[in-house]
Amino acid sequence: MSESLLKVRDLKIGATVYPPGEKPHDIEIVHGVSFDLEKGKVLGLIGESGAGKSTIGLASMAYGRGGVEITGGEVWVNGRDILKTPLQDVRSLRGGEVTYVSQSAAASFNPAKKIMDQVIEASVRHGKFSRKDAEARAIELFARLGLPDPETIGNRYPHQVSGGQLQRCMTALALCPEPDLVVFDEPTTALDVTTQIEVLMAIKEAIRDTGVAALYITHDLAVVAQVSDDILVLKMGDMVEYGSVDQIINAPREEYTRALVSVRSIDHKEKEPTSEPVLKVENITARYRGTNFDVLHDVNVELHPGQTLAVVGESGSGKSTLARVITGLLPPKEGSIHFAGRDLSAALGGRSREDLRELQMIYQMADVAMNPRQTVGTIIGRPLEFYFGLRGAQKRKRIVELLDEIEMGIEFIDRYPAELSGGQKQRVCIARALAAKPKMIICDEVTSALDPLVADGILKLLLNLQKIEDVAYLFITHDLATVKAIADSIAVMYQGEVVRYGGKTEVLSPPFDDYTDLLLSSVPEMKLGWLEEVIANRKMESAGN
Repeated sequence: MSESLLKVRDLKIGATVYPPGEKPHDIEIVHGVSFDLEKGKVLGLIGESGAGKSTIGLASMAYGRGGVEITGGEVWVNGRDILKTPLQDVRSLRGGEVTYVSQSAAASFNPAKKIMDQVIEASVRHGKFSRKDAEARAIELFARLGLPDPETIGNRYPHQVSGGQLQRCMTALALCPEPDLVVFDEPTTALDVTTQIEVLMAIKEAIRDTGVAALYITHDLAVVAQVSDDILVLKMGDMVEYGSVDQIINAPREEYTRALVSVRSIDHKEKEPTSEPVLKVENITARYRGTNFDVLHDVNVELHPGQTLAVVGESGSGKSTLARVITGLLPPKEGSIHFAGRDLSAALGGRSREDLRELQMIYQMADVAMNPRQTVGTIIGRPLEFYFGLRGAQKRKRIVELLDEIEMGIEFIDRYPAELSGGQKQRVCIARALAAKPKMIICDEVTSALDPLVADGILKLLLNLQKIEDVAYLFITHDLATVKAIADSIAVMYQGEVVRYGGKTEVLSPPFDDYTDLLLSSVPEMKLGWLEEVIANRKMESAGN
């Protein structure tokens, strides 16, 4: 059993579910999965939400999350079955031999501790390095991962860096102890495409240079194709297909795999404006309280009823800051916001209930956007009570209508968020926003945490609801494939400025400015060697300059 660093045989994982009104019962969520992973190799785990990817990744650390239990099979790491290893030895394995990069760095870092203290903690606690040497290694990793000010960024707290930067800090945390195996669980989900390339290459080089093995869990087949040697395709806990990257990408045998390869088939035709804008942002300049520098510079955009404006740009470009200004969470230093034919108060406290109702928001992380102790019916029903005073049978009827609109149905009304998949959670958040009958919804990276098939379904749902409700979307994203699928107009942001703005066809047609060209060339392609090709071209361009 020693030829592979990680050897999984007939792995079975189960959990106990507690359906409302029914007796608790056991279910199996992973059904006899087997694979091998050699040192220095990368195995990509891919499949739709709920397929068991993260559950299998955590099982490689002998861990079951949220009541999940490993019920059968073997997991061998460095020649020993860790499912039969004493708990004390397993604890030594976690953070030493095997480390983990989670999908949500914001939820994983302690907000009260400096980044450096958290990055080096496992290395020092497991005796891999002294504190001084661990800090030196962390700084080296910060630089390799493209973080700004690698010498000092560790002195910041998690809230003082962007989401993309924090995700890279977590990658440094996992690599710092020089582990034998790293489980990467959606490590680039929160990153813009330009940063993603650098991080992917850094991860690939780190694996090559250290000989570490890696499980790479992702919903993006184009991404996993750039870093993996082999790919395991999963669906509802079953192995669908297992083979080399070349075979999976170029000659998939199973229908489900072929669907993953050909995803993003939406062909949304750009619509011309037919009425006055529902939103007009004029000359907005903004800065955060307590700072002396502007984070938005003279921003001008507009959005028309029944249309979608995509705001794109890399992490820290000002996309979400613009959303904060529009929603009143960050009053601007200069400029004005016109909405639905009226001037909006700069601060949230000065806005009327009608202002609040007509301007809704759907957040990136549905997990933290819903109260886990409330049922789906309660979550969707709250806006109906607050804005329209609906109660009893009248409210329930409207909740059922909304569940039908998001293609879920009445059977979900009494379920809790923990009983839903990622895509289902996001659909509930969409229904909650629609319950207020808004004129405009700000969609903040609403598909970035979802696998391609589920994300495709969410985008089609949003487009269909837009036709029915005539609602306008301000769609914040770093995913250019999403932009092409859903947008009517596009605003490209860079360092707080709008550097390119117009209809989708105009913005995505050459000639391009340098930054838009960089963004478009950074969208991963379903092609072997694409990542190396892009990096090589950029190195040549840099040398030429």
